[in-house]
Amino acid sequence: MLSFFSRYKFLGVVLFVLSSIVITIIYQILRPNEILPVFQPAEVNYELVDSTIQHVKKYHTIAGFSLINQNGKIITQENYKDKIYVADFFFTTCLTICPIMTDNMVVIQEKLKNDSEVMLLSHSVTPVIDSVAQLKKYALEKGVDDTKWNLVTGDKKQIYTLARKSYLAVKEDGNGDEYDMIHTENFILVDKKKRIRGFYDGTKNEDIEQLLKDIETLKKEDK
Repeated sequence: MLSFFSRYKFLGVVLFVLSSIVITIIYQILRPNEILPVFQPAEVNYELVDSTIQHVKKYHTIAGFSLINQNGKIITQENYKDKIYVADFFFTTCLTICPIMTDNMVVIQEKLKNDSEVMLLSHSVTPVIDSVAQLKKYALEKGVDDTKWNLVTGDKKQIYTLARKSYLAVKEDGNGDEYDMIHTENFILVDKKKRIRGFYDGTKNEDIEQLLKDIETLKKEDK
């Protein structure tokens, strides 16, 4: 009896290994791919959504824009065509959450510096103060890669409308006037179809880690 088992021991090991490989392959094939949600105004906390679009349940995308970056170049959605990107709102003289957010954007930039599919976009909420020269100074201080990350300034009404009606990232702070100060910690993940796919607290390391994971998930989805 022992000689019988000894004779077929090697064959049994081979069959076990092959079975494990086949089962793993089948599991990988049948396992559903993770898909990130597509955020619509009607599904987001109403405090973050302008009252004029709170009813919208589908087809929400980031509106077109024309702003100026740290190099004096006009930036539009054409610069982000077929790109995944992370957007936020900041100002260069902020001493509270903005420095932390910017440092975390630098982390994202460095993690993805060789990834041509992903870009970054930071909007100044004090465009009168944040001139092109001021943005350039800030970009140099922070180590911004001009090929990957645009810091933009421009018409204040356009920027604030984008924040409230496109990115769905700002709680009202003040009396509801279009020029009330925007000050949000949100990072917004936007896909290649200009849809919102995630919100993250730009001051929290764990949220940045999740954002990086979600970017990889989104890239797999695109493929």
